[in-house]
Amino acid sequence: MVPVSLYDEVTVEESSAGISVEMDDPAVPGDERNSCHRATALYREWAGAPGGVCVRVRKTIPVEAGLGGGSSDAAATLKGLIALTGKTPPAETLLSLAAAVGADVPFFTLGRPAFVEGFGELLTPVEWRVPFFAVIVMPAVGLSTRESYDRLGRGPADPPGRVAPPVFREWGDLVSAVGNDFESAWEHDRPDIREIKGELRDAGADAAGLSGSGPAVFGLFRSEKDARRAKRALGNGKGRRLFVARNI
Repeated sequence: MVPVSLYDEVTVEESSAGISVEMDDPAVPGDERNSCHRATALYREWAGAPGGVCVRVRKTIPVEAGLGGGSSDAAATLKGLIALTGKTPPAETLLSLAAAVGADVPFFTLGRPAFVEGFGELLTPVEWRVPFFAVIVMPAVGLSTRESYDRLGRGPADPPGRVAPPVFREWGDLVSAVGNDFESAWEHDRPDIREIKGELRDAGADAAGLSGSGPAVFGLFRSEKDARRAKRALGNGKGRRLFVARNI
């Protein structure tokens, strides 16, 4: 997993009492189902913070995309709570709190490329020497992460087996590593995923693949100029959204 420059804005502030989460996207609930709400509740339980907390989220990352938007928001909330209260959990405790929120949240507390195993709590930092730009295409209709795992036949805690962390030193290392088991799970019902991959390759991407559990698709480019040219070539039709991001 590699962090990129596509992000939401998360603000954590004191409030009179309780926990409130304000989302600018009406499609995202702000109650106990929200990852930021869960992160706040778990942190307050650990820190013993008596005051209230208000979390405000300005969304840019599409929801139900396989891009880790909710997970990164939860990790940002934990970091905001640490800054707000001055109470920093030990590293292992922070990872435990993050894992209790969701599978991908521990990765986003790390803030660097990592090989991720288990439920998402086993992180091995990866040396990354390959800069890239990605054109990210979000189709008009999202996908349920739960349904994606159901179709795949295994959960996030049931990997196919532990393997050695990959090494990324050259462009070819990155291109050859692109692949995603979830593509086979949606091959028949979501042909748009395959079509977008083809469009990205036709537009000059050296590799294209599904992001996470989907349905967002990314294409890899060596330069920002090439990525932006490809984004213009694909266009914003069919109700989809396009972004250009770089690794960070």
